Amino acid sequence: MAVFDNDALDMHFIGTATVLLRYGDLTLLTDPNFLHRGERAHLGYGLVSRRLTEPGVDVTDLPPLDAVVLSHLHGDHWDRRARRHLERSVPIITTPHAARHLRTWQGFDRAGGLRDWESCTFRQGRSQVRITALPGRHSLQPVLRRLLPPVMGSMLEFGPRDGAVRLRVYLSGDTLLYDGLDEIARRFPDAELAVLHLGGTRLPGGFVVTMDGAQGAELARRLGYRRVLPVHYDDYSVFRSPLQDFLTEADRLGLRERLVHCPRGHQARLGPGDDRPAVL
Repeated sequence: MAVFDNDALDMHFIGTATVLLRYGDLTLLTDPNFLHRGERAHLGYGLVSRRLTEPGVDVTDLPPLDAVVLSHLHGDHWDRRARRHLERSVPIITTPHAARHLRTWQGFDRAGGLRDWESCTFRQGRSQVRITALPGRHSLQPVLRRLLPPVMGSMLEFGPRDGAVRLRVYLSGDTLLYDGLDEIARRFPDAELAVLHLGGTRLPGGFVVTMDGAQGAELARRLGYRRVLPVHYDDYSVFRSPLQDFLTEADRLGLRERLVHCPRGHQARLGPGDDRPAVL
C-alpha cells in the first residue's frame, strides 16, 4: 500500500488552547485566543481573567484557514481579536449553542454546531479531515452547568481524500474528568495524540471548571493514546494548576514517555505511529 505523501501532522502551539494544525493540504485552527499580555478575557456574568502571556503568533499572521474547531464560547477560547480578524467565511465547527451565537450576533454564517458523536468532513486538495464532536463537561455541578456554555471535545481523523484514516487527534475541550469520557476510548481506541486542556481553572467561590494536573494525567491513562500534548495551563490568572502538576502526576502513572514537549510558540511534527514526534 502506497504511503500518502503528506502524512505528517504539523502542530504550532500558539498558547492557551490555540493550536495551528497542518496536514497535507488542510490547515485548521483550534480555539482561537490571541489576546496579549495584560488584556482581559470575558468569561460571562461579569467575570474576567487577565492574560499573563503573549500568544506565539498574532492573529494577523495566520495562514488561510480551512476550518476552525471551537470547543465552546468563552473569552479565552474565542476572543475579540479572533472575532475582528478571522474571515467571516471560515467554517467554524463548535457546539450548537456557540454556532447559533456566532451566526446570529457575529456574522460567521458558516458556523455549524455538532451534538455529541455527530460528524462532518472537510476536504482540501488531496487531504481530508473528519471531525466528530465528543462529550465534555465544564462543571459536574448541575447549577453551575446551567450557567456555563456547553463544551465539546473533538476527534479529528486525517487522511487522503476519500481514503482511509491515517492519523487521529483528540481535543479534550474544557472538560473535567468524569466517567462519560470513557466512551471516547471505547469508540476510538486508537489515536496518535491527545491534546488536553488543563489548568485547574478556578472561578470565584472555589469552583474548578477544567482539569487540574492530576485529572489530566488520569484521563491520559484511561485513553491510552500514543502521545499527549498538554495545553491551557499558564496563560490566565484563573489557571491554578501549573504544568508541573501534570508532569509530576504523569511521572507517577508512568506516562512521561508519551508526552509531547512543545512549549508555547513552538512547533512539533507527528506522523502515524511515531514514537518520538519531532519538536521543531
